Amino acid sequence: MEFLTRTKWWVIPLVWLPVVCWSVSKSVKMGLAPYLAGLIVFLGIITWTLLEYFLHRYLFHIKTKSYWGNTFHYLIHGCHHKHPMDGLRLVFPPAGAALVSLALWNLIDVLTKPFITPALYGGILLGYVMYDVTHYYTHHGKPSKGIILRLKRFHMNHHFRIRDKGFGISSSLWDIVFGTLPPAKAAKA
Repeated sequence: MEFLTRTKWWVIPLVWLPVVCWSVSKSVKMGLAPYLAGLIVFLGIITWTLLEYFLHRYLFHIKTKSYWGNTFHYLIHGCHHKHPMDGLRLVFPPAGAALVSLALWNLIDVLTKPFITPALYGGILLGYVMYDVTHYYTHHGKPSKGIILRLKRFHMNHHFRIRDKGFGISSSLWDIVFGTLPPAKAAKA
């Protein structure tokens, strides 16, 4: 099953950006004004950052004690921490993402009006794509300044120094809100 944990970074935008475009256009075709669709997509991106934080903090770093629990944890995140520079283990494979995505669509569909569901879903997916390519870049890119350099430092802290902090990847907003922001001076990019 381990081969299912390996994916090239460019597969993520290739697979999911067309779904994002289709979803948002579906909301517009259903009568949602384009400016409202844009606002809902933005809300979806913010929603993704919160989802990313909670998934990383509470699922990906879950404490397990059983063989099957340890195996599950290794497959979903442990292998990434064991091999943090493996370029094929830095993004979430489309097969797994499709299962999560289907559940997400159904949840959004229950909670929102039919013409809002596709735009919100598209925004969350766009946030996910941004997260995965940012995650890949924080490991293999060489930013020289700015927010990406800060994100890289915080993420490298998470991997190599302070594993119980720095759960946001594409944004440090929720680490600030929930008090899990690692100290900036702890790691160099």
